[in-house]
This record gives sequence, C-alpha cells and structure tokens, in this order.
Amino acid sequence: MARKKKTVDEVIIEAPIAEEPITETIEKNFMPYAMSVIVSRAIPEIDGLKPAHRKLLYTMYKMGLLGGKMTKSANVVGQTMKLNPHGDSAIYETMVRLTRGHEALLHPLVESKGNFGKQYSRDMAYAAARYTEVRLDPICQELFGDINKNTVEFVDNYDGEMKEPTLLPVAFPNILVNPNQGIAVGMASNICSFNLKEVCDATVAVLKNEKTDIMEYMPAPDFSMGAQIIYSESEMRKIYESGRGSFKMRSKYTYDKSNNCIEITEIPYSTTSEAIIGKMMELVKANKLKEISDARDETGKEGFKLAIDLKRGVDPETLMSKLFKLTPLEDSFSCNFNVLINAKPVVLGVRDIIKEWIKFRMECIKRGIKYDIEKKSERLHLLTGLKKILLDIDKAVSIIRHTEREEDVVPNLMDGFGIDKIQAEYVAEIKLRNLNREYILNRTNDIEKLIEELEELNRILGDDKEVKKVISSQLKAISKKYGQDRKTTLISDDEITEYKETEAIDDYPLTIFFTRDNYLKKISAVSLRSSTTEHKLKENDEIIQTIESSNKSEMIFFSNQCNAYKMRTYDMPDAKVSTMGEYLPGLLGLEEDEKILYTVITSDYSGNMLFTFENGKMAKVALNNYETKTNRKKLVGAYGSKSPVCDIRLLKEDTDVVVMSDNDRVLCLNTDKIPIKSTKSTQGVQTMALRKKGAKVVKVTLASESGLDDVEKYRTKNIPAAGSGLKKEDTQLSLI
Repeated sequence: MARKKKTVDEVIIEAPIAEEPITETIEKNFMPYAMSVIVSRAIPEIDGLKPAHRKLLYTMYKMGLLGGKMTKSANVVGQTMKLNPHGDSAIYETMVRLTRGHEALLHPLVESKGNFGKQYSRDMAYAAARYTEVRLDPICQELFGDINKNTVEFVDNYDGEMKEPTLLPVAFPNILVNPNQGIAVGMASNICSFNLKEVCDATVAVLKNEKTDIMEYMPAPDFSMGAQIIYSESEMRKIYESGRGSFKMRSKYTYDKSNNCIEITEIPYSTTSEAIIGKMMELVKANKLKEISDARDETGKEGFKLAIDLKRGVDPETLMSKLFKLTPLEDSFSCNFNVLINAKPVVLGVRDIIKEWIKFRMECIKRGIKYDIEKKSERLHLLTGLKKILLDIDKAVSIIRHTEREEDVVPNLMDGFGIDKIQAEYVAEIKLRNLNREYILNRTNDIEKLIEELEELNRILGDDKEVKKVISSQLKAISKKYGQDRKTTLISDDEITEYKETEAIDDYPLTIFFTRDNYLKKISAVSLRSSTTEHKLKENDEIIQTIESSNKSEMIFFSNQCNAYKMRTYDMPDAKVSTMGEYLPGLLGLEEDEKILYTVITSDYSGNMLFTFENGKMAKVALNNYETKTNRKKLVGAYGSKSPVCDIRLLKEDTDVVVMSDNDRVLCLNTDKIPIKSTKSTQGVQTMALRKKGAKVVKVTLASESGLDDVEKYRTKNIPAAGSGLKKEDTQLSLI
C-alpha cells in the first residue's frame, strides 16, 4: 500500500516500496563487488603484478622513466591517476613497496631516492611523495620488452581516454621472483619469492622436460631480508605440488663476546623489529625472560641490527633457543599460491605456475613474431616496388614531371611500372635528393636479407620447440645479467634443537592449598616445613583441597559454568603460609558469577575425572582428554551441563564411593561400573534412581571417608539403583 506524506500545503503520495528477497539483493549488489575485488584488485596475475602495480609501472614507462632521469614521486602518482582511479595515498603506498629503498623485493622494480621506510619496520614512516624521487629499475626492460609489438592486449582505461595493457610481457617468471600478498572477498593470495637464477634454471629445465624435478634447481624460497629457512624437503615438496602450506623461518645472529651481546642481523620476512622487541619486553615484564638486561634496535647505515644485552653467566645458545620459541625471531610463512589465470582465481603449485607462465610467454613471443612478420612484409613490399624503379629512374622522373595534376602522380606511376598503390605512394614520397642510383641500390640490397629474415620468423612461428628455444635463451641472458646469490640460507630441521620450557624451570616439591572462596596457595615444601604460623585465610573461608605435587606440573580448574581453566604450576608465584594466596577469579579471568569448584594438579594426565550430577547421573572422563598440544588457557564444555554438578573429583584408580540424596537415600558402588566416555561434555549414565519427585543428589564421598557404620549395607550390584534408606545407626549423617 502506498504511503502518504503530508506537508503544510499539499499531500504527496509516494510510490510503493518494492520488496526484494535478501538473496537477490546480495547476488545483484555484493557479487559484482566481490568479483571486482578478486579479478581487478587483490589477486596477482601470471605476470606477477596486480592491476595497481601494472598501472603504476606502465605510467612510469610512458613517462620515459626507463633509463631516464629521476622524477618526483608526486609527479608519477598524479600521472598514474589517469589509469588508476584511486587516491594519491593508495597509489603512493603501492609504489613504496616496489622501490629499492623499501627492501621488500628481491629484485625491486623502482629505483628510489629518499626515505621509503623499510619492510622490516612497522613504525618507520616513508617520506611524503613530494620529497622522494623515482624511476624504473633497469630490470624493467625485461617487463616491457616488445610491448609495442602487440605482444599483449590493450584495453581502454576507466574513462576511455587512454589505452593500458591487460598484462605486461614479462620475460621471466616475475610471479615467482617477487613476493605478492592480497586479500580479496572470500579468498586470499600469499606468494613467497624465489631466487631469480634458480627460477630461470628451473623454467629452462621445464621447457625441455615438463616432468623434471624443479626442486633440484630451486630447493626453497628466497627472501630479500635473508634469514634462515628450517628446511624439510617433504614439507617443501607438498607446498611445491599443492601451492599451500607453511614453513618456519628463523633469524640469523652473532654473539659479541667482548660486550656480552647478541646481534640479530637478519629476521624472517613476515615479522618486524618492533614486533620482536615488543614481545621481548612483554616477556621481561611477565618475569618469563630473566636472561636479558636490554634489547634495542641499532639499525643504521651498516644495515639491520637488533642488539640484546645479556646478564652475566647466560649461555647465548640456550637463550636464542628460548627466544626462537617465545618471540617472532622464529616465524612461519604461510603459502597460498592463488593466481588469476584467464580472469579465474586458481591455486597452483610451483610447476603449474611455471607451465602457465611458459604458455603465456609463448603467446607473447608468437604475437611479437607475427608483428615483425607483418612489418617486414610491408617493408619488403615497398622495396620490391622501389626495385622496379631502379630499372628506369629517368622514366619515373619523367612521369612525375609530365603529370599535370598531383592526384594523377600515383596512378601514372602504377601504370608506368606495374606497381600497386602502396608502392607508388612510397616512391612518390621519396625526396628529390634521394633519386640517385646509390640510394636506391642501398635500399634494394635489403630485399634478400628481409626474405631470409621472414623465412626464419615463419619457421620459428610454426614450431613451438623453436619458440621455447627463444624463451630459454632469453632466460639464460636474464639470469646472467640480473642473477644474484641466495640471501636466505637453509638449515635442516634435524639440526634444530627445540627449546623446552620445562628444562629451564626449577623443579621442587610443593603443596597446593585450595579454599572454598577460591583462593589458591602454592607453597614449597621447604617453606612449609619452616613455617610456624597458621594459614592466613579470609574470614569464614576454609581449605577444601590440599594437593602435594611438584613445580613442573599443570593445574586444571573446573568452574561452575562447565569450563576448565589450565595453567602451568611454575607460572604461579610461590606463596607463604602467612599470605592469603592468589585469587583465582582474577588470575584466570573468570566470568561474573563464575567460581572454581575443583582443582586438579597433574604431570602425566593419568587417572579419570568423575562428575556426579544432581539428577543422579555420573560421568567418568579420562583426564588425558583435557591435555592440549597448544598452551590453551580455557576449555569450554569441560563436563555435562544438562543437570547441575554435585561433585567433581579425580580418581587415580577405581574405588568405592557413596552417593547420598536429599531424602536420605544412600547408595554405595564401585566406580568401575561407570563406563569411561570419550566426550568431555557427556551427560553420563544414571547411577542413583531418584524416585521421589524433586529429589536430588547432594553429596558424594569416598566410601572410606563416608563415616557410615557399615558401608556394605548400602552397596548395590547393578545401576541404576534407588539406594537404601539411611540406617538408624547412621542418622547422624542425615542431610535433611
């Protein structure tokens, strides 16, 4: 129904609101946006460039900055806007990463002058575009070679005023040589860089034999920041084949004995100096890194350097093992070789990327050859006409001289020498000074040479093997001219000694005291023996658990909201009898109204957890179900939530327990009757049958601690069972 909107003077009737399903709206509006981001922004293409990179580089090429003098970055940014409809800051940021000064690429595409920040620094800001200067790096000759020979497609720019290439005819697999990262809608791309010489050698090998083992030529990635790759051939081969996976990198360092200082000279490509130092300071504040006295960034003209001052007596090798474990000095690089092939995103392995590049490059070479054939054929055609003039130059002059009208010159030449219009036009345009025998002979001597060249070009064009030979020769020349040694070295994962945190932890016997009001004390055996005072507790609080253990153990805290919180014992500070200890809700970050019900201390995760619920069910779960490989702090769904929990306890082995309900029913059973469940949140099995409406289980104790006169009177053979009424001699234990 139409809506009416009243005004002072009139009533305006608005059109009815059109209703449209949300799925159609998303398909109509969001899908084109998503595809635009994927195809035209975030994912690199086979030339190794995203559209923003390509538009920038092509603009610089058209500005004459390949081999020319440097110009202000602001000038380049302004000119790029003719192709790239983005703001100046976005375009300049794109340029920054391509520069030699930023040090992000193994083979930078832009020479730079001024401050362009650094790849290894998160906080170092690059200078404004009006201060810095740029031009194309010489290696860009291999990106733009023969671009004017119709080797790639050209399309209109966004306003139709200019033409721009859809791809650049790169003469080497730039997609693998320079790293690229992009985040699109629903997908991403993260391509690591490889050594140029190794990539060229591998590509030449694939050109000869597609099934060649490329890892013989390029064993692993190579990064501009150097560092080391912890190398596993099997894992690297998986990445090469699937295009997905990750590998670990670690920093390079030296130890300056005279200053008792470790100097970090190369760090992983995926981290920054600020992240490393920040993590170190965080560990120092948390009292987890006591071996260092200071850490600072000493990067200067000599290059990158982080300095770490050690305390006296600290072993640098052991400390570095610890730092590799706890800080980004060792980091992972996740690979996702997602590339646009014919406007479709595809995740490819390294071999497939090389094969796709070869296919692309062969097409570029063929298009260039066709262009040369066309131009040489045109030239040959003109020279053939000129050769006929050689037979009688005087006749040509006479025809032109005795032709009355200008428009008749070309037709008369055509008739006089039997040549076509194009040849006649060419002859007619020759200057008078060039109408001599020497000039014409020099021109016509090129005819045989052109015929030979055309035969050679046609031979190459008709044979893919010959085209591959051309690509191979170009790759070898590029490798020789621009190739450099690897910056990133490889170390075998077998050589790595992994730091184990517990090895540096002092182990000693201690006792844990847990109170009803959620205070916990960790007291060493030595301190406990020497203490002469009573435990300091909060008013009306009491100790409900006393557990003997050691410092190298783990603590599991079960809360009333079905959560389990984990903590290493050595992470908790030692306390004394005279202190109240640590308040667990604050220490563990519990939710409001959440409290800890039971504490488990373990070093081997042996035994079973027994959960008893008010509805009479019991659940037995192996303690090792709570063991995690990662240092997780919280486990949700630690036990069943269908009924409130009545009792939680750890059983080292099956034993007799006594279950009591609030209507004085008592049941004794051995826990071997409770089957072990593999799911932590299991609801368990019915143990005590609560026949009275509203009845619930309120207490569970070990049979040996129950205080019952004769436990056997309450024992049952099978479960579930209702239990027996409380005997007269045990009425002092009544729970009512």
